[in-house]
Amino acid sequence: MTIDMLFSKIHRASVTDANLNYVGSITIDEDLMDEAKLMVGQKVEILNINNGERFSTYVIKGERGKRDICLNGAAARKVCIGDKVIIVAYATYNQEELKSYRPKIVLVDDNNNISEILDSL
Repeated sequence: MTIDMLFSKIHRASVTDANLNYVGSITIDEDLMDEAKLMVGQKVEILNINNGERFSTYVIKGERGKRDICLNGAAARKVCIGDKVIIVAYATYNQEELKSYRPKIVLVDDNNNISEILDSL
């Protein structure tokens, strides 16, 4: 048996841009991607704290150190610049893998600087 579990998340990131005229996806600063173990093209769910929207998209790499969180394409309609979002990735684990299961949780401040990294819920 396998179970879908939280893999990682970036918690309370601030949306820095919303670009309607783009193919689609979420642009995430490469430093944040690295800490949350996110990969280019990986499916993520976006949870908008401000308006309750929940939607899926995929990750594209943003410029390292700029702290950008930009929703692109249709997803740009679901956020406003300055909104707080939680970026969540899931993975499928088997029973053996769950024995050492530790999701990566990246907490950020209002400027998307990393304030704390947790490896448990």
